[in-house]
Amino acid sequence: MNPASPEPRPSRPSRPDPLDPKDRPARLSVGVVGAGRVGPALAASLQLAGHRPVAVSGVSDASVRRAGALLPDVPLVPPAEVLARAELVLLTVPDDALPGLVEGFADTGAVRPGQLVVHTSGRHGTRVLDPLLRAGALPLALHPAMTFTGTAVDVQRLAGCSFGVTAPDELRLAAEALVIEMGGEPEWIAEEMRPLYHAALALGANHLVTLVAESMELLRAAGVGAPDRMLGPLLGAALDNALRSGDAALTGPVARGDAGTVAAHVTELRKHAPATVAGYLAMARATADRALAHGLLKPELAEDLLDVLAHGAEETR
Repeated sequence: MNPASPEPRPSRPSRPDPLDPKDRPARLSVGVVGAGRVGPALAASLQLAGHRPVAVSGVSDASVRRAGALLPDVPLVPPAEVLARAELVLLTVPDDALPGLVEGFADTGAVRPGQLVVHTSGRHGTRVLDPLLRAGALPLALHPAMTFTGTAVDVQRLAGCSFGVTAPDELRLAAEALVIEMGGEPEWIAEEMRPLYHAALALGANHLVTLVAESMELLRAAGVGAPDRMLGPLLGAALDNALRSGDAALTGPVARGDAGTVAAHVTELRKHAPATVAGYLAMARATADRALAHGLLKPELAEDLLDVLAHGAEETR
């Protein structure tokens, strides 16, 4: 089946179930390799759906604490032992560590035929699991489009969270069912589109944290006592408007073509926070380009604005 035409979704199970998890029949034993912020939360969510976490691996003190908090009474064992105990294995390690981990499991024969192996990397599809596929594993790529804290709040945030899903055709329904059981919404991503998909999420979420943190620092320097309280309503409205209207939501001095105001910003940033100037100029130029392309920035005002940005970038270099 073409990935662009997914099969009808199975009906969503009720969450939370009124039965205690211990009283429900477990369908799959679940193991976690890599007790970072993601793995224990996903395993805890699968436990709510009736599956049974049986083993978790973690090295650092922080990972051991997370596993103990989110998966109490689940034994902490070496990675190979996780694979030996579990029917469904979650590989929740950093993107760059995943290929080496998979090769290691393949070389040691740790995977059993018919074992579901799920990784949560945004960058990779299922091709990275090919060494395990040759050993009979069933490969799935399920990436939650969510930022994780490593606490129980992550399990609640999975409700309605989109997952970037890549899977062989014969495992599409299984992948979709697992995501829905965790409370998520599957979004199918073609293998070759995984890096672009992941770049889009990093651009939106990771860079947003940097921008907000820098904005709060600047507000404190300007004498604002509660920058978080000041930014909360503003950023919430800006995000809502952007999600609803896209580029039509652009406001501020760049979209208006206020070259003098932008020049004043650059001068003050150089004086008080020179490390932020390059980022300000780059984002202002990107904003100007989008505002011009969508008819929001008048061409007769754009010339002076672009001159200011170009001069600022030259000074920064």
